[in-house]
Order: sequence, then C-alpha cells, then structure tokens
Amino acid sequence: MSLLIAGLIVFLGAHSLRLFADGWRTHTIARMGVRSWKVVYSIVSIAGFVLIIWGFGLARQQPVLLYTPLAWLKDANALFTLVAFVLLFAAHAPPNHFKEKLGHPMVASVKVWAFGHLLSTGFLHDVILFGAFLLWAIVNFAISRRRDRLAGVVYAKGTLAGDAVCIALGLAVWAIFAFWLHARWIGVSPFRHG
Repeated sequence: MSLLIAGLIVFLGAHSLRLFADGWRTHTIARMGVRSWKVVYSIVSIAGFVLIIWGFGLARQQPVLLYTPLAWLKDANALFTLVAFVLLFAAHAPPNHFKEKLGHPMVASVKVWAFGHLLSTGFLHDVILFGAFLLWAIVNFAISRRRDRLAGVVYAKGTLAGDAVCIALGLAVWAIFAFWLHARWIGVSPFRHG
C-alpha cells in the first residue's frame, strides 16, 4: 500500500503545484525555462503514475474489504465512466457547452470517474486510489473556478456541433475501454459481477 500512497503523493502533488504553489511554480519556470520545466514535470508525473500502477497492483494481491457495493451501483459506474469520457474530450474539443458551463471539464471528468468507482468498489486499495483522486478533483475544481471568477474568465460559447464531437468521441472510446481494454489492462470486466 505504501507504493500506491507514494505514487499518489508524487502524481497528485505534481498536479497541485498550480493550486498551492503557483508563485514557486512561476518562479521555477522562469528560472529553468518552459521546456526544461515540462521535461522535469513530465518525468515526475510519469514516475508517480508508474508508482500508482505498481502499488495498486501489489495492493490488489492482499485485498481488504471495507464495504460491499450493491450490484446496481456497479452497473451505474459504467454510466459515470461514460460521462467522464465525454467530459474528458470536452476539455479539448471544439467549443462545447460542457466547457462553457464547467470551465474545467477534465477535472470534472476525474471527479465523476472517481466517484463512480468509489460507489462500485469497496476494497481499501480502491478507496485510497479513487478517494485521493476524488478529493484532489473536488479541491482543484473549486480553486480553479474561483480563480476564473476572480480573473473574469469567460469560456467560448458552446455549439451543438462541439457537443456532438464530445459525445461521439466519449461514447466511442468508452465502448472500446468498457468492453475490451478494461478487462485486458485492469483485469476486471465492468459488466460482470461476482
């Protein structure tokens, strides 16, 4: 479990610098240069991500059950994940209503993904992983939206065409992941209970 926790600290810590140490981050970028900063940031993020995967895999070998989710919550998680994929694409798609209204759809995507997984899984390693991401996303979203309001940020008007792109891409990638990749990569089929 310690590797999982260490990975979460490194990965989410790196992704929290703008939230809690923006002045230090800005100063460091100015001193190092944008390119060097991106290299170091990427290395730290990848190292954290690898630790999360490794630590989660090890923790799954000695599971500690905290609660048993209802079967319908496991099915509902598939819908949460679908919404998360749509929001993920909304962050980079043509102007869409998701980004117009939320401002930070990628962070909202993490919130929805983590919350759905907390409802559908009940082992300690799941609670640590998804709980950490949910807490990070809640704090990140609140701080980012407050920063937007203070700065008077207005996001581009959404279009139905942009919404359609987000939904189509989100649905397609969700289907590939849900029906094929999740079982291959994670070892769990989202639609089989037992």
